[in-house]
Amino acid sequence: MAAIKLHGLRVSYYTGKMEAYLRYKGIEHEFVVLNRERFRMLQEKTGASQMPAIELPDGRFMTDTTPMIAWFEEQYPDNPVSPADPVLRFVDQLIEDYAEEWLWRPAMHYRWSYKTSRLHLGRKITEEMLTDVPGPGFLKRAMIRRRQWNEFVKKDGVDANTWDHVESIYLDNLDRLEQVFAHRPYLWGERPTLADFGYFASMFRHFAQDPTASDIMRRRAPGVFAWQARLWNERAKPDRTLVDTLPDDLKPILADIGGAYLPYLNANARAWQLRRDNFDPVVQGVSYRKVPVSQYRVWCLEELQRKARQLSQADQGKLSALLNACGCWGPLFELEAPDSRYDDSNVPFHGRKVHYDNAR
Repeated sequence: MAAIKLHGLRVSYYTGKMEAYLRYKGIEHEFVVLNRERFRMLQEKTGASQMPAIELPDGRFMTDTTPMIAWFEEQYPDNPVSPADPVLRFVDQLIEDYAEEWLWRPAMHYRWSYKTSRLHLGRKITEEMLTDVPGPGFLKRAMIRRRQWNEFVKKDGVDANTWDHVESIYLDNLDRLEQVFAHRPYLWGERPTLADFGYFASMFRHFAQDPTASDIMRRRAPGVFAWQARLWNERAKPDRTLVDTLPDDLKPILADIGGAYLPYLNANARAWQLRRDNFDPVVQGVSYRKVPVSQYRVWCLEELQRKARQLSQADQGKLSALLNACGCWGPLFELEAPDSRYDDSNVPFHGRKVHYDNAR
């Protein structure tokens, strides 16, 4: 394939994830910087207010990085970005989902709650995306800062009561990953997998580059700082091996998934089933108020269940034993039918319903 276009922003969480994957696989592509006019075009083409989007040479458009990567893996099967073992492959997918969804809130918090980062990113987004919007720069920068903080911090449950917990998600993940990268270059061994790319979304575009969070990473977890740069520069090669059992240093991450992320997904899904616009989850003893209900995250839970059920009975037994030991199996299937009605096709070409943000 030639002339694939990746539409996004250089500061975008999920655009960075997708760009890193294309670079790693050696898939030729052109980066198209979005302005307001191009963003409206993508909304019309994909039916979703989100970035990035892929435009294929035949005129088709795709959105949502995880299904897009799955599609590209079918087209470019050499040097896959998943473990070969079905059980470990599911665990990899589970960590990817957790990393990219659960780190969203602290990534937005560190970007927009702290003045230095807020001023820096307000300018970068204005200069990158709002070039076709009339008006003086200082007003556009102020508009971006106000909008982003209101939409992605204040309205996402970050307040004086939850501030420390939100930051602990970032800090704890730095500590977990620092232990991993002390022993091997990527989460599962000598080459990156989906879980690496899931973590990369926040760790590269936000935490490693935004002033406040970047300073913390360099001091607290230099191995993580080195990993995100290493992954950005990595290119797929044969004969790069992965571990064949679950490493002990990934178990704390799975414990976080079972103790915080999956219960949050269940609470969100229950609120969705009740047709509520927001809900008040309690996460690790911390009460959040009026968090927007996300249809997309109901779909995330639904997809994880679907992938687990696709395993053979023997592999489901192995997976159940492994996840039970980390506190994940019970909450994974706590809701039998999340019923997201988000995307019945499970392919990245169909327009999806808009969820809670426009910056994926």
